[in-house]
Parts: sequence; C-alpha cells; structure tokens
Amino acid sequence: MVLSETRAETHAESHGGADAAPGWRQRLRRRLFRRLTAPMARPLPQRRLFLLPTRFGLGWMVLVVVLLLFGINYQNSLAYGLAFWLFALGVVGLLRGWRNLLGVQMTLRLPREVFAGGEARLGVILEANRSRSALEVHAASVSACVDLTAGRGETVLALSAPRRGRQRLPMLRLQSRWPLGLVRVVAWLETAEALWVYPQPLEHKTKPHRQAGLGREEGDFAGLRRAVPGDSPTRLAWKQWSRTGVLAAKTFHVPPRRQLWLDYDACQGDPERRLSVLCARVLAHHRDGDRFGLRLPGITVPQGEGASQRRAALDALARFPPSTAARQGSPT
Repeated sequence: MVLSETRAETHAESHGGADAAPGWRQRLRRRLFRRLTAPMARPLPQRRLFLLPTRFGLGWMVLVVVLLLFGINYQNSLAYGLAFWLFALGVVGLLRGWRNLLGVQMTLRLPREVFAGGEARLGVILEANRSRSALEVHAASVSACVDLTAGRGETVLALSAPRRGRQRLPMLRLQSRWPLGLVRVVAWLETAEALWVYPQPLEHKTKPHRQAGLGREEGDFAGLRRAVPGDSPTRLAWKQWSRTGVLAAKTFHVPPRRQLWLDYDACQGDPERRLSVLCARVLAHHRDGDRFGLRLPGITVPQGEGASQRRAALDALARFPPSTAARQGSPT
C-alpha cells in the first residue's frame, strides 16, 4: 500500500501536456507564499498578518488628503477638523481590524468520505480568546463568513473533488474587513493534510465478483419460543395461542451470508470505470451484510465484513496508482 501511494504521487507530479502549466504555476505560488503562511492550529502571530487597503479605504485616504489641502489653502479650521477626525477614525478602524484577527487559531475537520465528482465538505473551526466579528475564510473558489461567539465559530467549505486519488488541500485565506472596511487584514494558512477521494460509484449490470461461499437462501422455520414484548405481530403463532392459550413467536434459521471476491480482472472498460464499478459493488455488498474481499493488480484486501472492511476496500480503490491502472487497463 505504501509503495502504491508513492507511485501514485510520483505519477501525478510527472504529468505533462495540459496539466504541466498549472502544476508549475501552483508550485511557484506555493514557494512564494511559503514565507508568508502561518502554521495551522496555532494562534496567528502579528508577523503573519498583512494589511491591504480596499477601494473604499483608498477613497477614504484621498478624501483626507483633499480636505487637508483644502484647509491649508483656505485656512479653514472646519476642513482641518474634519480631515483630522477622519484620519483618527481610520487609524482606530485599522487597529481594531488588526486586533480582530490577531490570535485566531484555525483547525480543520476532514470529511470522512469523499467520492469523485462530488464535494468535500471541509469543516473549519476558528477559536480565539474572545469574540470576533465578520471573519472570512476563503479556499480556492469557495468562501464562508463566520462570527466567533464566545471565542469559537465553525463553518463548512464545499470543495470540489473532480477525480479519484490524493487531493491536496488548497491554501486557506483568513481575512476580515471589520469594522469599517477600510483595509483587509489577511493571513494565509497552509496544511500538509490531504484528502483521499474514492472512485465515483457506477452501477453495472454484471456484478464483478467471484463466488467464494454459499449464497443467501430463504430462512427455514426453526420452532417456537415464548413471545416477549416487542415481537412483530407477523411472527406470533396465533393458531398456537388459540389452541393452548400461550402466546408464542416463530423463530427461523439465519440465512448464511454470501462470501465473495470483487475482482478487477472481472470488470470491463477503462481502468477508472473498473474502479468505479468496484466501488459501487463494495457499497452494495456492505449494505447487504456480505463478507467480501477485493483483488486489484498488486493489492489484495482479505475477506471481511462490516464498516472496517468497507473502509479498507474504499481506501484501496482510492490509493490504486493511476500508472498501474493504465498498464492493466486493456478490456477483458
């Protein structure tokens, strides 16, 4: 599994063509922002807070300068007073906005499961030593606004997950325009965590599995037992009750669970389609309570059942190297 993960990352980084340009641009951007980003899960230090004027803030500065020049030229004390008052108000707003973001701590809550073609709902938790107002969280093309009531706030970012495999989390931008909107107080945060995106489930008429045990059969009648509160009325032996006056319930043998293998070689189509079909079968057999195993080129998940088996199979499908999939992708 570790070897497969390494091959997948190497192959993803070595893609050429259309993906080459965005790749080097992204690496250059990360290199430039490396010295500007703040660590995750730590209070934001003052060295990682940046003040960027807004259009409204630039207009405010121009207005102050114009009023000051007007007061100097015409010796108008009212223009002096208004210019100094606006300047002082801007300085106070700047300091309040800077303190609004200082010391905020961000932590992430990764989604449990993400399927290709869907959304990864990334939980963002913000904490501080006091209440904060109008904090904005930006990631890629999505954003959310949150207030920290009693020093804690939480929001969710819906990130797109277009393809299967390892998806690195984008750089997060935390900013605030509070209280006057004159400046944007900005902090960039980056995390080394990544999401593993499962294949998009694709139902197929032919089930790609090989039988490895008995199938499900109708349960056989096993006998009667004394009824207890909560028994279904359809399971009660009413005829027995009318003859003996004792209410009994019917019992049945539990049908055996199916034991099967989900096999990559039994699927048809391109590699990603095969993985999507296998993903759909994993979900279906888990719902049915079957005992199943998964066979991929170079990877075997032993037979098992339950939530742990479902997670192990989905992880194997997500981590399956694209390079191996391409070599094994000829239709059978």
